[in-house]
Amino acid sequence: MIHARGLTRHFRVKDTTVEAVRGIDLDVGQGELVAFLGPNGAGKSTTLRMLTTLLAPTAGTAEVAGCDVVADPAGVRRRIGLVGQGNGAGHNQRVRDELVHQGRCYGLARPKAESRADELTASLGLAELAGRVVSTLSGGQRRRLLVAMGMVHRPPLLFLDEPSTGLDPQNRANLKDEILRLRDDHGTTIVLTTHYLDEADALADRVVVIDHGQVIADGTPAALKADLVGDRVIVTLADRAHAARAAAVAELLPGVLQVTVGGASGPHPSVMVRTRDGGALVPRLVRDLDADGVSAVAVEVSTATLDDVFLALTGRSLRESAVANTGSPSTSSTLSVVHAETVLQEAS
Repeated sequence: MIHARGLTRHFRVKDTTVEAVRGIDLDVGQGELVAFLGPNGAGKSTTLRMLTTLLAPTAGTAEVAGCDVVADPAGVRRRIGLVGQGNGAGHNQRVRDELVHQGRCYGLARPKAESRADELTASLGLAELAGRVVSTLSGGQRRRLLVAMGMVHRPPLLFLDEPSTGLDPQNRANLKDEILRLRDDHGTTIVLTTHYLDEADALADRVVVIDHGQVIADGTPAALKADLVGDRVIVTLADRAHAARAAAVAELLPGVLQVTVGGASGPHPSVMVRTRDGGALVPRLVRDLDADGVSAVAVEVSTATLDDVFLALTGRSLRESAVANTGSPSTSSTLSVVHAETVLQEAS
């Protein structure tokens, strides 16, 4: 569904060239759900804008849903859905009318467009707002409408740029269910950007980590966490004299990546064991320590997160990077949903 090579985008800001995206290679197969992860300014949204024909690449090539983004932008736009970070709904339209109109623009017969509008308003918590004018909606309500507009025609490829921003936990859960339903029931390929690490972990088949305009990691969440970080097993010991023996025992176990002794100055020293599967390691570790006469006061297993992955790759936390970049200029999309009438006219 997506095949990109050397995708690059530079911007001129006064007399300075800003390299927003620097030679990204990307392949996304049919039916995959792929999350772009990275701090603000990393190049995630700029990459999405190039793949959805809203921004021309400075260099490189990309085919999306079988169409070249430069040579055939109209073909790309007919085959995709897009929910960006801005507001693309008509302020004076009623919620249900806007959804029906969007469906009609994409070629749905009126009964089908109305049925799809009712289905989406129910699943995304918009049923009670169906008769409301868009301008009267809150930010979170409007966000749900924009997501519904991007999904109305069930595109084979759907792009979601920060789809959960502004949603409360209940509506985030509803959106997650709708995204998974599109993939599982209709085979929709989905590419999303997100700052929510738990969202990427729970939803994505693959996570593409982007930093400074380049892909720095690409894999399943489980594989990235296991290979780059691993779980941490911390064993608190009763006696400082046992620390070296406990470390020696741990180093002999299969799947152990690193062993560190800590807490030497406190009353209870500890041994930290980094491993690909902490849950599987603990029973064997406890048995071997006991057999060697080492007394453990407590054992704690800490599961790796995607933030740990980013920290391992870059030396800084993804959460900290996102906060630090909040005030910087953003190249994220100023358009929300691509209205079929407008984009097809532009492309032609």
